[in-house]
Amino acid sequence: MQYNFNDFKSKLDESVSWFQEELSSLRTGRATPSLLDRVLVDSYGSKVPVAHIASISIDDARTLGVTPWDGSLVTEIEKAIIVLNLGVSVNSDGRIIRVVFPELTNERRDILKKALGDKLEEARISVRQARDEVWKDIQNQEKEGDISEDDKFRFKDEMQKTVDDYNAKLEVMSEKKEKELSE
Repeated sequence: MQYNFNDFKSKLDESVSWFQEELSSLRTGRATPSLLDRVLVDSYGSKVPVAHIASISIDDARTLGVTPWDGSLVTEIEKAIIVLNLGVSVNSDGRIIRVVFPELTNERRDILKKALGDKLEEARISVRQARDEVWKDIQNQEKEGDISEDDKFRFKDEMQKTVDDYNAKLEVMSEKKEKELSE
Protein backbone atom coordinates (compact mmCIF):
# COMPACT_ATOMS: atom_id res chain seq x y z
CA MET A 1 0.00 0.00 0.00
CA GLN A 2 1.30 3.43 -0.92
CA TYR A 3 0.03 6.81 0.28
CA ASN A 4 -0.42 9.53 -2.34
CA PHE A 5 1.63 12.54 -1.22
CA ASN A 6 1.09 14.52 -4.46
CA ASP A 7 -1.45 16.99 -3.02
CA PHE A 8 0.72 17.40 0.05
CA LYS A 9 3.81 18.18 -2.03
CA SER A 10 1.90 20.64 -4.21
CA LYS A 11 0.74 22.50 -1.06
CA LEU A 12 4.33 22.60 0.14
CA ASP A 13 5.44 23.86 -3.29
CA GLU A 14 2.83 26.63 -2.99
CA SER A 15 4.30 27.61 0.39
CA VAL A 16 7.80 27.78 -1.09
CA SER A 17 6.55 29.82 -4.08
CA TRP A 18 4.71 32.21 -1.76
CA PHE A 19 7.85 32.63 0.34
CA GLN A 20 9.95 33.26 -2.78
CA GLU A 21 7.49 35.96 -3.85
CA GLU A 22 7.60 37.55 -0.42
CA LEU A 23 11.40 37.52 -0.46
CA SER A 24 11.46 39.34 -3.78
CA SER A 25 9.33 42.09 -2.26
CA LEU A 26 11.86 42.66 0.55
CA ARG A 27 14.07 45.33 -0.90
CA THR A 28 17.79 45.01 -0.36
CA GLY A 29 20.27 47.73 -1.28
CA ARG A 30 20.38 46.38 -4.83
CA ALA A 31 18.06 47.33 -7.65
CA THR A 32 16.39 44.28 -9.19
CA PRO A 33 13.60 44.35 -11.79
CA SER A 34 11.52 41.90 -9.71
CA LEU A 35 10.92 44.70 -7.20
CA LEU A 36 8.60 46.29 -9.76
CA ASP A 37 6.57 43.10 -10.32
CA ARG A 38 3.73 44.37 -8.13
CA VAL A 39 3.47 47.71 -9.95
CA LEU A 40 0.17 47.81 -11.87
CA VAL A 41 -0.30 50.62 -14.38
CA ASP A 42 -3.54 52.02 -15.81
CA SER A 43 -3.05 51.35 -19.50
CA TYR A 44 -5.88 51.83 -21.99
CA GLY A 45 -8.58 51.18 -19.41
CA SER A 46 -7.08 48.18 -17.60
CA LYS A 47 -4.43 47.56 -14.96
CA VAL A 48 -1.38 45.75 -16.31
CA PRO A 49 2.02 44.92 -14.79
CA VAL A 50 4.70 47.43 -15.72
CA ALA A 51 6.79 44.66 -17.32
CA HIS A 52 4.02 44.16 -19.91
CA ILE A 53 4.20 47.73 -21.19
CA ALA A 54 7.84 48.68 -20.67
CA SER A 55 11.35 47.30 -20.63
CA ILE A 56 13.11 47.36 -17.27
CA SER A 57 16.88 47.56 -17.15
CA ILE A 58 19.45 47.75 -14.36
CA ASP A 59 21.39 50.98 -14.85
CA ASP A 60 23.64 50.47 -11.83
CA ALA A 61 23.52 48.74 -8.44
CA ARG A 62 20.88 51.13 -7.11
CA THR A 63 19.06 52.35 -10.24
CA LEU A 64 16.51 50.79 -12.55
CA GLY A 65 15.59 52.27 -15.91
CA VAL A 66 11.99 51.83 -17.07
CA THR A 67 11.43 52.56 -20.77
CA PRO A 68 7.75 52.42 -21.82
CA TRP A 69 7.02 51.12 -25.31
CA ASP A 70 4.35 53.80 -25.61
CA GLY A 71 5.70 57.21 -24.56
CA SER A 72 2.26 58.39 -23.47
CA LEU A 73 2.38 55.98 -20.49
CA VAL A 74 5.41 57.57 -18.81
CA THR A 75 3.36 59.59 -16.29
CA GLU A 76 1.03 56.65 -15.57
CA ILE A 77 3.99 54.35 -14.84
CA GLU A 78 5.62 57.03 -12.70
CA LYS A 79 2.39 57.47 -10.68
CA ALA A 80 1.96 53.71 -10.23
CA ILE A 81 5.49 53.31 -8.85
CA ILE A 82 5.03 56.25 -6.47
CA VAL A 83 1.63 54.98 -5.26
CA LEU A 84 3.08 51.55 -4.41
CA ASN A 85 5.36 53.33 -1.91
CA LEU A 86 8.46 51.18 -2.34
CA GLY A 87 10.68 53.68 -0.56
CA VAL A 88 12.37 54.72 -3.80
CA SER A 89 12.77 58.00 -5.61
CA VAL A 90 11.33 58.24 -9.11
CA ASN A 91 12.67 60.62 -11.79
CA SER A 92 11.61 60.97 -15.40
CA ASP A 93 13.05 62.77 -18.41
CA GLY A 94 9.86 62.29 -20.43
CA ARG A 95 11.09 59.07 -22.08
CA ILE A 96 12.84 57.00 -19.41
CA ILE A 97 11.85 56.65 -15.79
CA ARG A 98 14.71 56.20 -13.33
CA VAL A 99 13.89 54.36 -10.11
CA VAL A 100 16.62 55.03 -7.54
CA PHE A 101 16.92 52.85 -4.45
CA PRO A 102 18.47 54.59 -1.44
CA GLU A 103 21.23 52.99 0.62
CA LEU A 104 19.89 50.83 3.42
CA THR A 105 20.39 52.18 6.93
CA ASN A 106 21.15 49.81 9.78
CA GLU A 107 17.72 50.54 11.24
CA ARG A 108 16.03 49.64 7.93
CA ARG A 109 18.14 46.46 7.67
CA ASP A 110 16.96 45.40 11.13
CA ILE A 111 13.34 46.03 10.16
CA LEU A 112 13.76 44.01 6.96
CA LYS A 113 15.44 41.14 8.84
CA LYS A 114 12.53 41.06 11.29
CA ALA A 115 10.07 41.04 8.37
CA LEU A 116 12.09 38.22 6.81
CA GLY A 117 11.79 36.21 10.04
CA ASP A 118 8.04 36.83 10.13
CA LYS A 119 7.62 35.69 6.51
CA LEU A 120 9.71 32.58 7.19
CA GLU A 121 7.53 31.72 10.17
CA GLU A 122 4.36 32.17 8.07
CA ALA A 123 5.78 29.77 5.47
CA ARG A 124 6.68 27.25 8.19
CA ILE A 125 3.17 27.50 9.63
CA SER A 126 1.63 26.71 6.24
CA VAL A 127 3.96 23.69 5.95
CA ARG A 128 2.91 22.51 9.42
CA GLN A 129 -0.77 22.93 8.57
CA ALA A 130 -0.36 20.84 5.43
CA ARG A 131 1.52 18.22 7.47
CA ASP A 132 -1.25 18.12 10.08
CA GLU A 133 -3.91 17.59 7.40
CA VAL A 134 -2.01 14.66 5.90
CA TRP A 135 -1.34 13.15 9.32
CA LYS A 136 -5.06 13.29 10.18
CA ASP A 137 -5.86 11.63 6.86
CA ILE A 138 -3.32 8.86 7.50
CA GLN A 139 -4.71 8.30 11.01
CA ASN A 140 -8.28 8.15 9.65
CA GLN A 141 -7.27 5.60 7.03
CA GLU A 142 -5.70 3.45 9.73
CA LYS A 143 -8.84 3.70 11.92
CA GLU A 144 -11.00 2.65 8.97
CA GLY A 145 -8.73 -0.33 8.33
CA ASP A 146 -7.52 0.89 4.93
CA ILE A 147 -3.89 0.80 6.06
CA SER A 148 -2.01 -1.11 8.75
CA GLU A 149 -0.40 0.45 11.81
CA ASP A 150 3.05 -0.25 10.34
CA ASP A 151 2.05 1.58 7.14
CA LYS A 152 0.76 4.48 9.22
CA PHE A 153 4.14 4.97 10.87
CA ARG A 154 6.04 4.41 7.61
CA PHE A 155 3.88 7.10 5.95
CA LYS A 156 4.42 9.38 8.95
CA ASP A 157 8.19 9.02 8.59
CA GLU A 158 8.01 9.67 4.84
CA MET A 159 5.80 12.72 5.45
CA GLN A 160 8.18 14.09 8.09
CA LYS A 161 11.18 13.62 5.79
CA THR A 162 9.34 15.64 3.11
CA VAL A 163 8.49 18.37 5.65
CA ASP A 164 12.13 18.50 6.77
CA ASP A 165 13.29 18.83 3.15
CA TYR A 166 10.90 21.72 2.48
CA ASN A 167 11.78 23.45 5.75
CA ALA A 168 15.46 23.18 4.77
CA LYS A 169 14.64 24.82 1.40
CA LEU A 170 12.88 27.66 3.20
CA GLU A 171 15.82 28.06 5.58
CA VAL A 172 18.35 28.24 2.72
CA MET A 173 16.23 30.86 0.95
CA SER A 174 15.95 32.87 4.16
CA GLU A 175 19.68 32.71 4.87
CA LYS A 176 20.49 33.85 1.34
CA LYS A 177 18.14 36.84 1.67
CA GLU A 178 19.49 37.69 5.11
CA LYS A 179 23.01 37.72 3.66
CA GLU A 180 21.82 40.13 0.93
CA LEU A 181 20.31 42.37 3.57
CA SER A 182 23.58 42.43 5.53
CA GLU A 183 25.72 43.48 2.56
